[in-house]
Amino acid sequence: MRDGPLAKNDYQALSDFRYQLRRFVRWSEQLTRRLGVTNLQYLLMLHIKGAAGREWATITELAERLQAQHHGVVSLVSRSQKLGIVTRKPGRKDGREVEVHLTAKGERLVQRLAALHKDELLRLEGKLAAPTAGQLAGGQVSQRARAAPARG
Repeated sequence: MRDGPLAKNDYQALSDFRYQLRRFVRWSEQLTRRLGVTNLQYLLMLHIKGAAGREWATITELAERLQAQHHGVVSLVSRSQKLGIVTRKPGRKDGREVEVHLTAKGERLVQRLAALHKDELLRLEGKLAAPTAGQLAGGQVSQRARAAPARG
């Protein structure tokens, strides 16, 4: 795509995608609140459970997955630990590193929440998808997009 003005259909496709994404996130926020945790606490548990090849994650890994500052994740883990859904352990390779593990309560809760999220995503199949190149004029990434970091 050229670096000039966007076409009307670009705005419509981008608007529709953000609307569908926001509806899903809002649904998730309401669900997690009903089950006694924040959406960030659910995401924390999900990223721990979804860690590749193991059942725990480091604070650094969680900060990346949550796209959050290290100190913010430390606070999130502390609040989650008070709820009894995670626990901390010293790193196996480096004692300065912290491993974050799910407790039995956290395991049950993330299993329930993830199953409900999976069901909702299956219900939204075809509605919650990034716009295709055909929906966006030109279908190419602009210079501005190439230079911008991919952050929420």
